[in-house]
Amino acid sequence: MNEYLDNARRNIQRAMESSFNFLSGASSMAGNLAANTGSTLYSRLMILKAQVMAESSGPTESTSKADSSQKQQRMHLVSVVCGFPKDINMYPIYLDGQFGEDAWFKASTTKAYALGVADGVGGWRAYGIDPGRFSRFLMRSCERLSHAADFKASQPKQLLARAFCNLLEQKQPILGSSTACVLTLHRESGILHAANIGDSGFLVIRHGTIVCCSMEQQHHFNTPYQLAAPPPGQNVNMLTDGPDCADLLELEMQSGDILILATDGVYDNVSKELLLQVLSPAAGIDNPVQLQRYANSVALIARLLSLNPNYDSPFSLNARRHNIEAHGGKPDDITVILSSFIQ
Repeated sequence: MNEYLDNARRNIQRAMESSFNFLSGASSMAGNLAANTGSTLYSRLMILKAQVMAESSGPTESTSKADSSQKQQRMHLVSVVCGFPKDINMYPIYLDGQFGEDAWFKASTTKAYALGVADGVGGWRAYGIDPGRFSRFLMRSCERLSHAADFKASQPKQLLARAFCNLLEQKQPILGSSTACVLTLHRESGILHAANIGDSGFLVIRHGTIVCCSMEQQHHFNTPYQLAAPPPGQNVNMLTDGPDCADLLELEMQSGDILILATDGVYDNVSKELLLQVLSPAAGIDNPVQLQRYANSVALIARLLSLNPNYDSPFSLNARRHNIEAHGGKPDDITVILSSFIQ
């Protein structure tokens, strides 16, 4: 296992080095928006090791219908991941499927592709509870259940609900709460199905335009909907939303579509306009190393802007709309899953 991890880290390092010029352009863009971030912060960020994972799946197995088989063989989703924990010192070692209190998964089966992110609610730390444990278990359960024989590729809400039930049934209670966004792409139909709870989310870019995006679910400002498992006797004092609260969306994907699935550490700091500017050129890319450069850029831009006290972030603008005085970026864990749909 150690040898495997060492090889993986070397591959990651090579990919990051090949991306240097590309990332320099993205960093310059972020620098223009956040002129006061400063060279010290930039230098520190550039030595952070953003942990990445790339996957490209091949053609699917044949079905009884020749036309369906041909469509499946042509259709594939290239997906890569990048992110940063909010506190590098608290999370100095990368764990698969985790960036700080954020968690994620991606899976590929004969039925569908499945992707998900979850953002553990940090307030639980005040109660001595690890906020990331809930989100990690939830996403790992989603990944495992997506490989089950009875997995329904068109029902991400059911996948999320089963994972949540699995969490609640553990003999050793897993306490906490998190937002969650789970996507499935049905191989045969090419339809993307989404189930979203809270303020993580996704958007699809087609020909330089956002054609589909999730909407935040908030009880009130900065208090998103969340799946929760509170300590015994605390149910009345905690927000506890169920999988039935999930906002459902579906979209027929087209070749060249770019899909970004991310936690609020991205959306609170990077505007949709900037995401369009950075990601639109990625349309049609089927090389995971090339696509990784775009994911790295989004994560790095989000990180830079989140730490700039003089940047008018989407979060601070939204806060002022709610008569809350706020300025600058919003430091947070950052998770980006970037996918390119090829047919």
